[in-house]
Amino acid sequence: MSKLNSYLRIKHINLCLVLFYCSKNKNRKDNEAMKKILSIVLVVLLVLTTTVCLVGCTEVDQVSYNVSQEADNFNVIRRLTVINSRTDKAEFELVAAFSLQVDASENQLEIICETGENEYKKHFIGLNQETMYVVEDISGAEVDKYHYEVNFLPEQILPITFKSKD
Repeated sequence: MSKLNSYLRIKHINLCLVLFYCSKNKNRKDNEAMKKILSIVLVVLLVLTTTVCLVGCTEVDQVSYNVSQEADNFNVIRRLTVINSRTDKAEFELVAAFSLQVDASENQLEIICETGENEYKKHFIGLNQETMYVVEDISGAEVDKYHYEVNFLPEQILPITFKSKD
């Protein structure tokens, strides 16, 4: 790809030199012939550039886009695991058909899960410097389309005791 870009830059410089030559050349016939040649070269260059742009999308880009669309349309069962990178322990796990959006401004994950036909649940997971997340495609296994499972790992959650003032 970079060789082609270099080639196109060289052709662009050559075209600039031809334009400069045409503007300085006083011979009318030569000038008109150069303009015709220049217009043909410009059309060929435009077609070449368009072809490069369209062919630039590789198969892996298209596959990645298609897989992402399938996941965002709740057609793929995935597992989301949030890991504390300081302790190397998983803190949260979600197994479901879900759509994941990363909100960098809020430093959180926004997840919408499909739990049944026209039934959805939304989760927010806050991230910090000590957490990371992993999303796995597990739809290769035989699972229910509306499988929904959330696991809070109890060893990571501090117990809370409520006391009454009565």
